[in-house]
Amino acid sequence: MGVAELWATVEKAITAYTGLSPTTFFTVLAIAVAVYYAVSSFFEPAPAPRKRETEAEPAEPLPPPVQLGEITEEELSAYDGSDPKKPLLMAIKGQIYDVTQSRMFYGPGGPYALFAGKDASRALAKMSFEQKDLTGDISGLGPFELDALQDWEYKFMSKYVKVGSIKKTEAASDNTSTITEAENQTSESSIPSDHAKDDSVNSADLNAAEGKTTETKPEELEEADQAEEKKE
Repeated sequence: MGVAELWATVEKAITAYTGLSPTTFFTVLAIAVAVYYAVSSFFEPAPAPRKRETEAEPAEPLPPPVQLGEITEEELSAYDGSDPKKPLLMAIKGQIYDVTQSRMFYGPGGPYALFAGKDASRALAKMSFEQKDLTGDISGLGPFELDALQDWEYKFMSKYVKVGSIKKTEAASDNTSTITEAENQTSESSIPSDHAKDDSVNSADLNAAEGKTTETKPEELEEADQAEEKKE
């Protein structure tokens, strides 16, 4: 009884307020809802594509830096990143640093890859990427370039581990050249003494020969006198 009375009351209210029959009223209401959803669908943003859930592979920890001690520039060139099993090394002012943790910058394909495996002090000071500046020779640099190089060195000292230094070969070559020059001078100084000895020997022979000549002259004169007397 309650539901029937409620429905009768709703029908009377719909007819009184809208002037429509209940059937017409609900039909119009259904059409309005359908139009609303149809129009609102044009203004809804497209749903964002679901990101593919992938399990991130854990990165392998970097091996601890290995101390190399003194090595030559040729040995340093083997650590330019071409071999992924070797550490990535770079030198500034003769001091070698392990830059493996910044492989994206100094490794193959990185913006500073040409500095790896070298002492690039001059190139860093001048911010040059020319092949002729990839050297540890910093002679002739200006004060601003030396300050820039000092900033690079402080950065490397604070961020990377020092693993060695470049072996200096200039002193050994200088010593070798000095020894060679001394030997040449010694050999040159010994040559005149030999010539002097030869000259002294030759002069002694000449003197002896002259002495013999002067000694035989009186005898020859006597023989000539005797020959003249016999003729007479």
